[in-house]
Order: sequence, then structure tokens, then C-alpha cells
Amino acid sequence: MTAHHAIEITLSRPATHCELRRACRAVPLGANTDHTRLLALQRAKTPGRALRTLRNRLDALLPIDVLTTHYPDRQGCVLLNVAFSRAVHTAVRQAAAARGQRPRDFLRKTVTADVVQHHEERARHLTNQLEGLLAQYNPEDLLLCAANTLLKHSRRPSGEPSSTPS
Repeated sequence: MTAHHAIEITLSRPATHCELRRACRAVPLGANTDHTRLLALQRAKTPGRALRTLRNRLDALLPIDVLTTHYPDRQGCVLLNVAFSRAVHTAVRQAAAARGQRPRDFLRKTVTADVVQHHEERARHLTNQLEGLLAQYNPEDLLLCAANTLLKHSRRPSGEPSSTPS
């Protein structure tokens, strides 16, 4: 069965109106306001094939940086499609060979480790900020303030700027 896969396209620079018009003739696209991220539906048997097909159809038309599957698979992973230069391909192959891995396994492990490290650093940073606030305020006041802020934020329609009373 052939399914449709949602693919997010991250551009290396904003696409011009002319580039977007040409690309939309090849593939229907949705663009964000600054034309640096696009969304497309691609028919394919697998998400990997959808990424490759879309790359082949749009590579000459847009300054594509990265293609990603928009929704995680059953294992909670998204697939990336990045076009590397020959020099980068060579470096990845050499690094993978030095570790006795296939290039795609080496990249998967390296990227996954970097994402985990990034999340840990963000959590550490947030914890440090919270501990600084706890030195100045009591936990009940912080909890009440956080709850009020989150409730205000969740009630606001998406895209609507927050307004502060004057």
C-alpha cells in the first residue's frame, strides 16, 4: 500500500517568490511566513523513499538544507535527509570505518547522542534558573506564578501575540 508522508523542508535561506512558484508547480507546498520552512505531502511506500523522491523533485528548484519526516515513526524517530558534499561523505565514511560501523549507523548514533546532550543541557539550564528563583521566592509563589502563566498562555489562540495591560 502506498501512503502519503508529511515531509518538512528546511531551507538554507529564504526562498524567493519565483523559486516557490516553480517548486509549487512540481509539488504542492505549504510555506511559513519567512519562507525558510515548507511542508509537503509525498506519496511513497516508506518514509525513506518519500524523502528521497522529494529531494530528487525539489533539489534543483530550492535551496534545501534538510528534509525530515514531520511525524515520528513507531519507534519515536524522525528520518533526516541531508545532502552532504563529497568531503563530508568521505569524512563520515572514514569516521564510521574507524569505529567499525556503517556510515548511516555512525550518523544515527552521533546525531542521537547530540540531541540527548542538547536536551540534558536545556534541562540543566532550566534547573539552574529555577534554583536561582527558589533562592528569592518560596515554592508556593513560584508554583502559583507558573500555573497562572501557563494557563494564560494556553488560553491564547495560537499566533495571537500576548497583550500586557497598561
